[in-house]
Amino acid sequence: MTKRVVLGALFGALTVLATGCGDECVDRFDCRDKGTPPQGQEWMCNADNKCELHDLPVVPVEDAGTEVDAGTEEDAGTEVDAGTEEDAGTEVDAGTEEDAGTEVDAGMNVAKGGACTASADCMPGLRCEAATCQSLLIAVTGSDGGTSAVVTAYDVPGMTSLSADGVASAYPRFGPDGTQVAFVQGDVIDPAGELVVRPVPLTATAPTVLTTGTAAGNARIRYMEWEPGSLIAWVRGSTGISTIAATGGTPTQVTSNGTFPDWAPNGTDFAYSASGTGVLISAGGGAPTPLAGTPTSGEQPHYNRATSQLLFLANPEDQNVTFGSDVTPVLKLYSLPVTGGGTPSLLAGTTSEPATGGSVDSYIANPNWSPDGSWVAYVRAYYQLVGNAATLCGNLGADLCGSTPGNAIFLQRVDTTTGAPVGDPVRLVDNATLPSFSPDGRFVAYVLGGALAVQAIDPATGQPSGAAITHPKDTYTVLTSEGDDHRPRWQPR
Repeated sequence: MTKRVVLGALFGALTVLATGCGDECVDRFDCRDKGTPPQGQEWMCNADNKCELHDLPVVPVEDAGTEVDAGTEEDAGTEVDAGTEEDAGTEVDAGTEEDAGTEVDAGMNVAKGGACTASADCMPGLRCEAATCQSLLIAVTGSDGGTSAVVTAYDVPGMTSLSADGVASAYPRFGPDGTQVAFVQGDVIDPAGELVVRPVPLTATAPTVLTTGTAAGNARIRYMEWEPGSLIAWVRGSTGISTIAATGGTPTQVTSNGTFPDWAPNGTDFAYSASGTGVLISAGGGAPTPLAGTPTSGEQPHYNRATSQLLFLANPEDQNVTFGSDVTPVLKLYSLPVTGGGTPSLLAGTTSEPATGGSVDSYIANPNWSPDGSWVAYVRAYYQLVGNAATLCGNLGADLCGSTPGNAIFLQRVDTTTGAPVGDPVRLVDNATLPSFSPDGRFVAYVLGGALAVQAIDPATGQPSGAAITHPKDTYTVLTSEGDDHRPRWQPR
């Protein structure tokens, strides 16, 4: 594996010192001063460290019947890939329901590289930046021997580290306008880790340190969330949630326990989950209270930014399975109105199919909303059960599973008013995990075999549209071991 020098990306104004007298770039960010490229092309940094024009890859937007490569590699994290391919695009269509508002409107017609005044002018997958429609960025945590918070254009492979070469980093999160990104650097699994912010596009400006885990409760900083507001929230190891303004200042401890914080559309209210209590809501800076109707097993809440629905996982029957020595709850996926609560709607339940000598079962993990609340993506994890012992499908010895993959990503249509499921789920891709919708709802990013992939979808049917864009693992393997903490994050439009 080749370790790429990233100093030019971090200190673009110092590339002559960092890369040699004749070099003008080490990656595409250093070519910004070349101006707007011709339509259909983009400035790239070649092997001789010179900026040159490259033709842009064509992103297919039709042919919804194309199969997605299910992959045969093992996922780098705790989600186990099955190692067998299945058709990812032939599941039941989501039905004939009318589009719930994700159609591209007449204004979203400016192609990449074209002039714009606002992101609403740009085609899906693009945002207006410096008066030009440019690719949205995706941020993930990768490994190249160490741990690095990295960003990449969704449609152009080539990841750039947000921290200096040799400095560990993790958990990148974009700010509300997409012009800043926060991450943890230094001792990322230790209280000494620093919470920092830097501008996007990357410039020579060093990251601004907001606080450290030591200064903010003497605990590791993880499960961070930032946009859509001005506050950054994180979990202090296992001792509750803190927040800090993106401009700095003194951290505020907002809960004494709990995890999985998620911001409401107003950027002030937030939801989180606490063991034995379930999902709690803090509104208007008030004390958190349990959301009526959520079971005490509720966890991993997700606000929708356009509807009143909250997404969460729960195990109301208190059903568990044992993988080796690990006891795992068998989780289902629900939605519930965040105002007033009520009776949850079941979006995806567990499954169990008998097999000789045992059964092949499944539970739900890693859910995520589409921006308008008309779709939810989730992972169905499959396992074999023999007596009381469970083994994930795809693991050696999981002989009952047959061709069943270790996990698969599904999309479920949702009624934006009631939060109830509409039609049958659409199977998007096998052996993948951590799905994440683009802010325009037209793409789903996920991790497949340790590589980032982006799939265009038909917003009316949820079916894949064309082939997935794959970011090869030539430098970084995308991490998945910490679940939602490693979910790909899209730059806001």
